[in-house]
Amino acid sequence: MTERNITVPFSKETASSLRSGDYVYLTGTIFVARDAAHKRMYEALQNHQPLPFDVNGQTIYYMGPSPAREGRPIGSAGPTTAGRMDRYTPSLLDLGLYGMIGKGKRTEEVKASIVKNGAVYFAAVGGAGALLSKCIKKSETIAYPDLGAEAILKLEVENFPVIVVIDSEGNDLYADVMASLS
Repeated sequence: MTERNITVPFSKETASSLRSGDYVYLTGTIFVARDAAHKRMYEALQNHQPLPFDVNGQTIYYMGPSPAREGRPIGSAGPTTAGRMDRYTPSLLDLGLYGMIGKGKRTEEVKASIVKNGAVYFAAVGGAGALLSKCIKKSETIAYPDLGAEAILKLEVENFPVIVVIDSEGNDLYADVMASLS
């Protein structure tokens, strides 16, 4: 396991250099999308309509923000369960999405799509939303404002801490830990 500082968005080469268990600090631009936004993006793809942002090379954070405190760009910013996006994820990975941030396990279909597309799945620490929000320097709603907390946001982050859970070779930190406990 290593510790890395990475600028987002990142390249496929960077994604392929990451290993399950690596500690990573992200700096740059990431996007926030949850269930309802993923459903709309999936429907747009099914109807041959453009997505609200180019996902190629990007990272999506599965996060439900709380309202911003005075003088802050966002409130608590903890991860949500990634599995709720799994039915939509392979389509986005096929378009060049390189990174996803959430918490919890992914389906075998998503793992296979991660490997096929050379992407990576990161975990952010659940329950640490207030601390994670301190790494968010700017937040802007860019699509689906009618979804409220599920709108798509563009975030500027600095040293945002994540752990590689599933790397581009399919190594799965959660599975490895569970196997070691058996």
